[in-house]
Amino acid sequence: MELLKQVRFIDPTQGIDRVSDILIVEDRLESIAPIIKEYPAETKIIDREGLIVGTGLIDLYSLIQEPGNESRESLQDLMQAAMAGGFTRVTILPDTDPRIDTVEMVTAIARRASSQSQNSLPRLDFWGAATKDGKLNELAELKSEIVGYSDRFKFGNLDLLRQLLEYVRPWQVPVAIALEQNELTGNGVIREGEASIRYGMSGNPRFSESAIIAAVLEIIAEIPTPVHIMRVSTQRGVELIADAKSRNIPVTASTTWMHLLWNSDAVASYSSNLRLEPPLGNERDRTALISGIQQGIIDTIAIDHQAYTYEEKTVPFGLAPPGVVGLEIALPILWQELVETKELGGIELWQALSTNPCLCLNQKTSEISTDKNTNLIVFDSQKTWTADRASLKSPATNTPYYNQEIKGKVIRIIGC
Repeated sequence: MELLKQVRFIDPTQGIDRVSDILIVEDRLESIAPIIKEYPAETKIIDREGLIVGTGLIDLYSLIQEPGNESRESLQDLMQAAMAGGFTRVTILPDTDPRIDTVEMVTAIARRASSQSQNSLPRLDFWGAATKDGKLNELAELKSEIVGYSDRFKFGNLDLLRQLLEYVRPWQVPVAIALEQNELTGNGVIREGEASIRYGMSGNPRFSESAIIAAVLEIIAEIPTPVHIMRVSTQRGVELIADAKSRNIPVTASTTWMHLLWNSDAVASYSSNLRLEPPLGNERDRTALISGIQQGIIDTIAIDHQAYTYEEKTVPFGLAPPGVVGLEIALPILWQELVETKELGGIELWQALSTNPCLCLNQKTSEISTDKNTNLIVFDSQKTWTADRASLKSPATNTPYYNQEIKGKVIRIIGC
């Protein structure tokens, strides 16, 4: 039995952010109150400044490397990394090698994950591939095994998107779409503008994102199937989604944690760990994304965890594969850089990382309660540690925070 004394308690389902006592019995939530005065004499008292208790985090999309690229990161590595970072649930994109486009693939990966998890955590859910060989996949067969459908779309295959939305509309399951690679991006590896000129790299224009978002929103307006737009990265993208929501178009949107923290000026380092798709925007884009979260225009912050080997990333910036890992370090970095600096509130961050992903999946969230099997995480916002080989669960090092001192660490998961 343990009593967490005067910790910061965040319940994003009820909009609660307050100081409370929390009593834990046999690793389960027993009671929460402003002050708990009565408890058994043998209770262990934990009274430490900087402790935060909140709901377990949910990542709306990340990529596993198994099957196909286990040398980058195994399924078990990803699951351990998720738990270390406070993510009790991770939703997996279908972009494996081969892709997750059959019931057999989904069930095989799910069985393997179940055999390697501890107390059924982290929970893995799956986006199913919407298309296969340039045509719609066997959508009805996949339906019972996945949370929704996902795929990449360009201008040239928007008619396929139209068919997809018409087909699944009666089911009202979400469709998550990636739009960052299309006919307007060219060979750009950095957002087009002053930074691309200054650093001598090919630019990807902002309108490559806004043009296709605008086109997709027009389709959704005519075929109101719930759609989630992934990896929004520009100010104009935020504006277009805000307008769509004001017209009750059934769209949700996310950005990645990296796009909230960095802008294109950082590419001056030529670090391949800042090579992303879509590219980092300018400072106006970054602040627009933060404002979008505050206003509910951008619903969630995705980790978009993508592991690569050291050799794959140790190449010139433009040749590096895009993507970074982040399940283990996203929460402490976001907390220090956005909450401690007052750019986001604690509830706003927790909602974007836990409850809002459920809403994007058309799933209900339940408030924290002692009569439910609630997963809570204990986050020590003051604990410092180094993100190196000795401390990280994943072998992947493709993050700009590798070998850096980090302030804040998830130290426990309650209810698992």
